[in-house]
Amino acid sequence: MFLPTTGIGMNSAMDDMNLIQQAQRHHLVVREIGEEIDLEIGPGEDDPSFGNTTLIGAPLRESSAEEHGESKQMMGVSQISNDAQDMSQTQQVKRKKKVVKRWREEWADTYKWAYVDVKDGTPRIFCSVCREFGRKHRRNPYGNEGSRNMQMSALEEHNNSLLHKEALRLQSASKDKIIADKPVYVKAVMSKTAGSILEATLKRDPHEAEFIQAVQEVVQALERVIGKNSHYVNIMERLLEPERMIIFRVPWVDDRGETHINRGFRVQFNQSMGPCRGGIRFHSTMNLSITKFLGFEQTLKNALSPYKLGGAAGGSDFDPKGRSDNEVMRFCQSLMTEMFRYLGPDKDLPSEDMGVGTREMGYLFGQYRRLAGNFQGTFTGPRIFWSGSSLRPEATGYGLVFFAQLMLSDMNKELKGLRCVVSGSGKIALHVLEKLIAYGALPIYNLSDSRGYLVDEDGFDYMKVQFLRDIKAQHRSLRDYSKTYARSKYYDEAKPWSERCDLAFACATQNEIDQSDAMNLVNSGCRILIEGSNMPCTPDAVQVLRKANVLVAPAMAAGAGGVVAGELELNHECSLMHWSPEDFESKLQEAMKQTYQRAIKAATDFGYQKESPEALVHGAVISAFLTIAQAMTDQGCV
Repeated sequence: MFLPTTGIGMNSAMDDMNLIQQAQRHHLVVREIGEEIDLEIGPGEDDPSFGNTTLIGAPLRESSAEEHGESKQMMGVSQISNDAQDMSQTQQVKRKKKVVKRWREEWADTYKWAYVDVKDGTPRIFCSVCREFGRKHRRNPYGNEGSRNMQMSALEEHNNSLLHKEALRLQSASKDKIIADKPVYVKAVMSKTAGSILEATLKRDPHEAEFIQAVQEVVQALERVIGKNSHYVNIMERLLEPERMIIFRVPWVDDRGETHINRGFRVQFNQSMGPCRGGIRFHSTMNLSITKFLGFEQTLKNALSPYKLGGAAGGSDFDPKGRSDNEVMRFCQSLMTEMFRYLGPDKDLPSEDMGVGTREMGYLFGQYRRLAGNFQGTFTGPRIFWSGSSLRPEATGYGLVFFAQLMLSDMNKELKGLRCVVSGSGKIALHVLEKLIAYGALPIYNLSDSRGYLVDEDGFDYMKVQFLRDIKAQHRSLRDYSKTYARSKYYDEAKPWSERCDLAFACATQNEIDQSDAMNLVNSGCRILIEGSNMPCTPDAVQVLRKANVLVAPAMAAGAGGVVAGELELNHECSLMHWSPEDFESKLQEAMKQTYQRAIKAATDFGYQKESPEALVHGAVISAFLTIAQAMTDQGCV
């Protein structure tokens, strides 16, 4: 079992200047480190010797009426009659107790006892024990025995302190999304050569925040490679410009006869390694920046896998949730009517992504077959009988668990008995959950959706996983699960990262883990983060995890299971027969092992310690890039 990382360990790695600069950017007032701060308590509860002590006051921010009311409620810890209260108001004055602590130490205490999330558009302090906020968390989470004073929890005392409120202001500010700062994450120690690559991307595509973020992460990982050979600068500049970007109109008619217009995308990023392969995503936030970022990540992921393919990505800003089967079919047929001319066995091989499942892939393939005039097996994943691999849908999720097991094996550990947190509730997350059950991880897991997250204290079994699949197939909320199983609980408008865990699997979407989420992960004891979604961490979150020595398995390597399954489907031998789940799983495990070993070898070749938190991330990028760079060099300037 891993030892949880303590708050003090986290504090020693944090940079005071970064906190002060962050506060200044958000127009906050930060007290000096080591300054005396007062903790106000009720009359008669402190040492009488403090009655005549000269106090050092600390300025408080102006609180809202609601906050003032809640604070006033929480301060009443002794039960006094109405007459006694009137007497105390006229004869006694509240005394204050001096608290002298380093600001940085209290920052860690805050994350041990509470976290901040948004409820009905307003930031709230949530209790880490009872998951309630404000007056609601006055109930004693440890029982109802004893007097009211006895029931006052340490959490409530801490939340009354000025120290907690100061940390709360900084944490809330760190969640603000400042558009002007979004693409500006240039690393201070980046070399001039590597920096010039990023500057050129910023100048050419200044509004593509997701793509710029992905480019920066890759350029930072390649800093030592580029420093050894300037030839790679030109290769990188060519690689960052997609070979082909297609944007088109997708008109379709709903069941009421009304016409709708959506936008379709397909970015064929690089074909130097072979025909493109990449997902099709249907989501309301889909745009060109996200499509380019996904295509770029897929290019590197395919190059790192044992099977060499080019990279692509595509989709539309169409949201299939709440749409009937006929509406989804008409949309998919309209999308494929334009896209089919760019697809083919030697051109582009689309696969599933967020919002695109068996139903959507079936409609897309049907229209493609109709327009192409033949049955070409260029689509992956729709049905078992369309290809030879019987575990195609499970490949990515199973691959994540296999990759985690490889990391643990190098540490002389195993998954059995470890606590795991899983974000997301789609195909990947549910298959991760399924394989974790098979490996014997502790049966307390978390699943999340866009509205909150679910915890089942009794653990999940295969029947419960199937029930979750039925819920998601009907586009229902995970909240419905807790209505069936009494020991489970659904937390609205919250993220699962504050739950105690040893491993975390991020399987939702890009940038799902921000700085405060990363701090919650560290303080909850997480030692390994497995990226199931592409780029799940913001740049600030990445820095927090690295300072806390949390090992990160990048999606580029850990998520290669889907690539492996797709290539096996196109294999001639595989297409002539159905593979048993055991045979397919064996080949998947072997492919994930090769991917892991390639990433580790590339990292050690360029001076990264195997145990360092960035070894796998940088090693995966280096190995993939060198493979692509060799192919691009051999093929000339094309």
